[in-house]
Amino acid sequence: MALSKIKVLIVDDSLMFRKTLENGLPNDLNIEVVGTAANAIEAMDKIKELSPDVVTLDVEMPHMNGIDFLKKLIPERPIPVVVVSALPINALDALQAGAVDFVRKPVIKGPFDMNNFISDLTVKIKIASRARVRKPVVPSTQQKAATASAPVSSLVSSSRTDNMVIAIGASTGGTEAIIQVVKDLPPTTPGIIIVQHMPPVFTNMYAQRLDRICKMSVKEAQDKDRVERGKIIVAAGEFHLRLARDARGYYIRSEQGPKVSGHCPSVDVMFDSVTAVAGKNSVGVILTGMGADGAQGITKLRQTGAYTIGQDKDSCVVYGMPMEAYKRGGVVKQLPLESIGNDIIRYLNTGKM
Repeated sequence: MALSKIKVLIVDDSLMFRKTLENGLPNDLNIEVVGTAANAIEAMDKIKELSPDVVTLDVEMPHMNGIDFLKKLIPERPIPVVVVSALPINALDALQAGAVDFVRKPVIKGPFDMNNFISDLTVKIKIASRARVRKPVVPSTQQKAATASAPVSSLVSSSRTDNMVIAIGASTGGTEAIIQVVKDLPPTTPGIIIVQHMPPVFTNMYAQRLDRICKMSVKEAQDKDRVERGKIIVAAGEFHLRLARDARGYYIRSEQGPKVSGHCPSVDVMFDSVTAVAGKNSVGVILTGMGADGAQGITKLRQTGAYTIGQDKDSCVVYGMPMEAYKRGGVVKQLPLESIGNDIIRYLNTGKM
């Protein structure tokens, strides 16, 4: 029996771009383009009429932009949306508003650029079709109020955690999941390194956004950055992030290289380096994402005696990477997203798994 195709609605104000996607996406036999829309108002009608499995959404459109459209759509009708954007800040705003993933709009310089873009978008559509659409987080003003009423526990023991490092890996759905984990961690928290599958430029914008939200300071990785208490380092797009150590303590190497587990930066590469350098003096966290990047690495890390956490199925956008890690015995606990930050502090305070 043949599997049903993924029904896709294309939303873009450019007729040429709509036609290009309409002709290109069905080259994958698992995808069927059921309709197109030139603006958000038309898109809402088409969604009600056609019930697509996935929507591809341009951000810059007349009448109502893609961000406002998402804010209206997701609470009313949760549906996986893949944003197509040329601007990093737009894509990040869209993810915060409830989009599952994004693809950067291509700059056509050669004959293969559009084909590569359609190939990337096809992969994201397939992942999105299996995603659990979550309601967007509350606005920042409400976040602050919620934080005041239910703060993350304080870090009471500092000397015992002087040699500790925290490593977090994520993919699809991870931009918002990471925020939920780290935003309220106190400035006394040991250094954190993060790999989130994301292209260049976007990683720097994401690090800047985290820096505005978090109590810890956040920056995009640069080679030989020190990993220090109160600092979060986010891997740069197309650069692997590895933990290293010298007489002064931990630092990172940020270097280009071939894809590992299908990605650069790779979560496995990060976890492998943490295993070699910090071992049991580390906490590993694997969050929402498709595939298995990080599952092998966090399993090795766990075998050194490190404390490891996996995001649970119900709170994941895509329960792929955490599932693989759990199946391999790589996580001590599976926890809901909202519990992970407090559990990290609990472990740092008590040393109890």
